[in-house]
Amino acid sequence: MIQVDEALSISAENSTKMPIQKIQVHKALGYILAETVYSPIAMPPFRQSAMDGYAFIHSERHQYDVVDISQAGDHSNIKLNENEAVRIFTGAFVPHNADTVVMQEHVMANEKSILITRMPAQFANVRNKGEQIGPEDVAFEANTLITPAAIGFLACLGITEIEVFKKPKVAILVTGNELVKPGKKLPKGKIYESNSIMLQAALETIGIKKTKVHKVKDNLKATKKALKEILKENDIVLISGGISVGDYDFVKEALLENGVEELFYKINQKPGKPMFFGAKNETLVFALPGNPASSLTNFYVYVYPAIKNRMGFSDTHLPKLVRKLNSGFTNTSGKTLFLKALYDETHVTILDSQSSAMLNTFAIANCLLIVPHDVEMLKKGGLVKLLPID
Repeated sequence: MIQVDEALSISAENSTKMPIQKIQVHKALGYILAETVYSPIAMPPFRQSAMDGYAFIHSERHQYDVVDISQAGDHSNIKLNENEAVRIFTGAFVPHNADTVVMQEHVMANEKSILITRMPAQFANVRNKGEQIGPEDVAFEANTLITPAAIGFLACLGITEIEVFKKPKVAILVTGNELVKPGKKLPKGKIYESNSIMLQAALETIGIKKTKVHKVKDNLKATKKALKEILKENDIVLISGGISVGDYDFVKEALLENGVEELFYKINQKPGKPMFFGAKNETLVFALPGNPASSLTNFYVYVYPAIKNRMGFSDTHLPKLVRKLNSGFTNTSGKTLFLKALYDETHVTILDSQSSAMLNTFAIANCLLIVPHDVEMLKKGGLVKLLPID
């Protein structure tokens, strides 16, 4: 059995980045850039009007003759005289020697001339060429998360393909004779299977949206057979249940017989002590406890950073926050504790019902409060570390 810090270190060392692939920009949402992207053009590529109005050469005069019109998409080589203006629209080309645009609300106009009633400052309402970015300037550094805005910016630069880290293919294997699919009648002695649904939802929060769920009875032969295929087809395998030391817990044995290298088994923590972490070639395996709160705790602490690291994120772990404790707490277990809690801007409150089988308080918690294994007493008002999960 190892301590939490050692388990985290081993997990990080083995969570190598996924291979790189080219992907179309419009399909890249949620991926991480594997390259630095440079702009092929200036943006805007020409001087643009920021307003509907009139472009002119700034001077002391207020009255101008309207000699042309510039709509978005047009290009004109007109050269204005000092007493002339061009009707112009947002995003349209500003004539070469015009330096200012007055918004249409600040003029009195007819078809041939305008009278400016509120004179703008010189250079007002003109977007200069390259105002956002110049040619060959860095648009995005490598390891940047592609967001909707990033897709829009790449598209406006004319970029259609980028290199990203592949998203890992993740599978979930659920074990247990006692499990029944939600929605079906619940026979005596059975419980509804919730861990796969919970883990799928947790995976979606980090951009893994397609996860295949496999189910197997508590049987060594069946478990071994199921894992053989799952390990071939996936980059990360999450297993729910069957990893403790009961007579019907066959997961560890089935993993080892399938050639999975054990990197650690059992962590000095509560909840979530009986967890197995291993690897076969480039495939990582996290065998999580069957108790729901234990399973989700270990997902946040170990699986979450491992997947983010494989996806190419720079910041992989949940951020650690520090808050003042609303009440004292005693830890006599000698284990690292991850307690379901609620925090606000200044304080944190430990919730009741900390059992590893209970999700009711986990459902309203917004953090996991960390009690180190070598800390016996937390005092009211003392500073504590927590992992936000909201």
